[in-house]
Amino acid sequence: VQLVESGGGSVQAGESLKLSCTASGYEFNSCALGWFRQATGKERELVSIITSDGSTTYKESVKGRFTIFRDNDKNTLYLQMNSLSTEDTAVYICAADIPCALHLNTYSYRGQGTQVTVSS
Repeated sequence: VQLVESGGGSVQAGESLKLSCTASGYEFNSCALGWFRQATGKERELVSIITSDGSTTYKESVKGRFTIFRDNDKNTLYLQMNSLSTEDTAVYICAADIPCALHLNTYSYRGQGTQVTVSS
């Protein structure tokens, strides 16, 4: 199983970024996927989840600004982030809830992460 994130970078507050996560090594279509983030000195936190049937959930502070979506044909997960603030600065990590059929919600398979830095 391999998850590789891309799309991070440094932006000004109010700007947008789109993160991607390309997956391989498992049945992508049948898995719930998620984006987590970890800021320096803080615990990793859940940002958003998308299930295999497309249902989504979001951390309260990103609702209305972030959109998670998936392209099963490309085995790719995305996170569109708009109206970024300095509080969104973190390493963003994609994860898969493997084994997919068990729905354990552990998201134990994770990528290395991509850095997002938002300056004021």
